[in-house]
Order: sequence, then C-alpha cells, then structure tokens
Amino acid sequence: MIGISKLYCGAVEASDPLRYGRDSKQLPSHLLQFSKDKKPVVVWNMTRRCNLKCVHCYAFAEGEGYKGKELSTEEGKRLIDDLSDFGVPVILFSGGEPLLREDLPLLIDYAVKKGLRAVISTNGTLITEERARIFSELALSYIGVSLDGIGGVNDVFRGMKGAYDMALAGIRNAKRAGIKVGLRFTIHKGNYLEIPTIFDLIEQEKIERVCFYHLVYAGRGSKLIDEDVSHDEARKVVDYIMERTKAFFNKGQPIEVLTVDNHADGPYVYMRLLKEDKKRAEEVYELLTMNEGNASGVGIACVDEEGNVHADQFWRHYSFGNVRKRPFSTIWMDLDDELMAKLKNKKRFVKGSCAQCRWLEICGGNFRVRAEAKTGDVWAEDPQCYLTEEEISS
Repeated sequence: MIGISKLYCGAVEASDPLRYGRDSKQLPSHLLQFSKDKKPVVVWNMTRRCNLKCVHCYAFAEGEGYKGKELSTEEGKRLIDDLSDFGVPVILFSGGEPLLREDLPLLIDYAVKKGLRAVISTNGTLITEERARIFSELALSYIGVSLDGIGGVNDVFRGMKGAYDMALAGIRNAKRAGIKVGLRFTIHKGNYLEIPTIFDLIEQEKIERVCFYHLVYAGRGSKLIDEDVSHDEARKVVDYIMERTKAFFNKGQPIEVLTVDNHADGPYVYMRLLKEDKKRAEEVYELLTMNEGNASGVGIACVDEEGNVHADQFWRHYSFGNVRKRPFSTIWMDLDDELMAKLKNKKRFVKGSCAQCRWLEICGGNFRVRAEAKTGDVWAEDPQCYLTEEEISS
C-alpha cells in the first residue's frame, strides 16, 4: 500500500508516526502502514454470498443462495476476542458481499467495543439509508466501495446492469449518514482509461479516499492474467494518479489517494521526487523504509468464511490453519509452517531480479501471489514490477 497523497503530496512527514512510537494500537488509521510492530490488519471474508458476479473476484463469490460453512455469529465473536487480545488494530469485514450477513451490525458493534477499528469492503449496492444510519450509530470507521469504472463500464465488470447507479446511491447514503467513504478501483486493460473520470467523480461527490489496486491474479481474477496493463501503461497510470492527486492538493482539496498491491510504486514515487524535490525525497525514503513494502503474512492477514487463515486475501489457495481449531493469534505466530516462516522474512528468499534489486528493503519483493500465478514459483520475481533494469541496479 503506497500512499500517493502521503508521500508525493507531503500529507505525512516522517516525524508523524514517530510521535506515536510507531505502535499500531496508538497510530491513527492513516499512519498504520508505518507501524513498527506490524500487527496485521485482518480481512475477514465473512461470506462467499454476493448479489453481483464480478469478473475479477478474488474470493470466487457465489450467488445469494450459496450454502457454505460460514463462521457463526458466536464463532465470529470468538475470532474478534482473539484479534483484540492479539493487538490487531483493524478488522475489515469483506466477502462476497458482507451486507448479506444479517449479523454484520452486531459483529461491527462487538468489534468496536473490543477496541478494534471496524471497516467494510462492499460493492455498495445494498447500502440503504437505514443501513447507513445503523452503521453510523455503530461508529463504523470507514466504508470502501468497489467501482471499476463509470456507468456501463462498471456494470460489465460487476455482472449486473444498474450496479453503478445502485453503488452511487449507496455512497451517497453513507456520506449523508456521516460515514467516511472511499472507492476501490482495480486496474487492468479493460478499465484503466476510466481513471480520469473516477477522479472527476471523487471531486463531484466529495469522496474522501480512493485506493487504486493493481490486478492480482487470484480467484476469477486469474483469468485476466493476459488483460493486465503493460509495464509502460502501469507507469503512465501511476504518473497520472500522482499528477491528479497533486492537482487536488494545489486546489486546497486534499484527498487520500493510495495505490495497492504493486510495491514498485514506492521506488517509482521516490525517483520522481528526486528530480522534483530532493529534500522531500529524503523524507519519503524514510517513510518507505518504515512501510517495508509487501506485508503478506506480516502486516495483512485474511480469514475466510469458513475460518481458514491466509497470508492475505488473495492467497486463499494456501491455509495456515483454521480458527475453529486454533486461535488466529496462535496460527499467525506458528513458524513451524515453512511458508509462514519464510514470509516473516521474505526478503531472504526472493529470486531473480528481486533478489538483486536496490529497492528490496523498501519493496519487500513485491507481490508473491502474482509471481506464483505467472511462474509457478512463489519466490520468483513479480512479473508486474515495471521498473527498468537501470532503475533496479543503478
């Protein structure tokens, strides 16, 4: 996760996380990526049920009638108890579509009362005025709504006509209820030209945050492996995101803009700043060192609908254990699992250009799932690192 507004636009200084001792329990949410203890943000994919049919769904979500072995409400509470005791700072309720679980408000309330920051990742189509009011009363920290374009472009990728209009209505309902709302946009060849209009929408609707996700080849998204943007297109996309974010700041409209799941973005931002503002570049390098790059198996975790624990939400093909049998905290710290042990120190095990890269300390070897999907080797170089040989070695 690379904060474009934090790094490129100077919204965060290196001294900011230091004031809190870089302790994840003390840090405000916008500084969590710079924590020292790296307690994981936990994504709980609490259901595979979904009312849409997104072509790139990493979770292989099913229809609303899907009958799975979802963790019960009580099992969910036990999970939350353990996460709280373990020091997890944030629980992200996701799916499928988490709003299809009737106990979602109850579990949000329980998590907040246990000291966790609770956020939702949703397609937005089911956020009625009444649901938004309930979420607001529960002190929900944030709602991230997934959009993959404007109007019909979004609807094609979401698999339902009218999904865009329904999601936009949900966003407006949440904002009227006083909830912080952001967008989640997955970049690929079929929609990257929509990014300018997404920024226009953010300005029109006064949306406070946007995360641009680089495509990960997982779930149904693995079928889009040949539809990813080229390295040159990726660079142009990141350039545009930086320029548009800076334009917001210059107009006195600072919004939080992040890119996610391609840690080459960190060195890329730094190298651009070296040409524009060397003093700020020094600050950014320090922040990138705190961030440490890829956090799979360390600063991000996933628990799926049946209680299986994964290194991140895209790594559902490998489980470290199940919370029905052992607490999450025990599973997460069990280094008897070879993959878990290596992920805790992944920079020692990456291969190819990643192993020799001058940016390894601040990139962390980029995204392992994407490397595995492309090459069959979890430690191979990430095929979507768009940095040139000269940039990697100079």
